Amino acid sequence: MKNPQIPTYFSTFETPLGEFSVAVDPTQRLVAAVFGGRATIRSRVPQGPLVEDRSRTADARAQLKDWFRGKRQDISLPLAPAGSAFQHRVWSALVSIPYGQTRSYGVIAKALRTSARAVGRANATNPICVVVPCHRVIGADGSLTGYAYGEDRKKALLELESRALRRP
Repeated sequence: MKNPQIPTYFSTFETPLGEFSVAVDPTQRLVAAVFGGRATIRSRVPQGPLVEDRSRTADARAQLKDWFRGKRQDISLPLAPAGSAFQHRVWSALVSIPYGQTRSYGVIAKALRTSARAVGRANATNPICVVVPCHRVIGADGSLTGYAYGEDRKKALLELESRALRRP
C-alpha cells in the first residue's frame, strides 16, 4: 500500500469527451488517469496528499491530449497502478490489445486461465483508463458492457480510435 505521507501529483484538462485528470507519483510514474476532476482522482488514489502540479504531470497530459486528438496511438509513460498481482496480469493483457481493436472478456480470461467475471472485476478497478485501455474490452456478443465512465463514453473512445485509423 502507498505510504500515506508521499504525495501524488495531479492535473486536470479538457478533452473532446469531457474533463480528464492524470496523477503521477514523485518519480513521475502514472498512477491514475480518469474522466473527471480531483474527486475522481481521489477515488483512484485514496492515500496521501493530492497536490495539483501541472509541471510534474506535463508529459502525461501532453501525450493524452495528442491521443485524444488522434495524433498518437500509443502512450509511452512509466506506469505504477496500485493493485494486486492478478489485477496487474489483467491490466497487462489490456495494454496488449492493439489500438482500434477490441477483445472480449472471455478471450482475455481464456488467455489468463481465469473467468470472464474475474477479468471484468479487474477491468472495472483499472485506475489508469485510456492508457491501460479498458474501453477495448467488450462482451462476447460485441456489446459495450461495463465501463466505469459510461457506455456512451466507451463507444466514443472506440469511435475516436476507429476515425484516427482511417485518416490518411
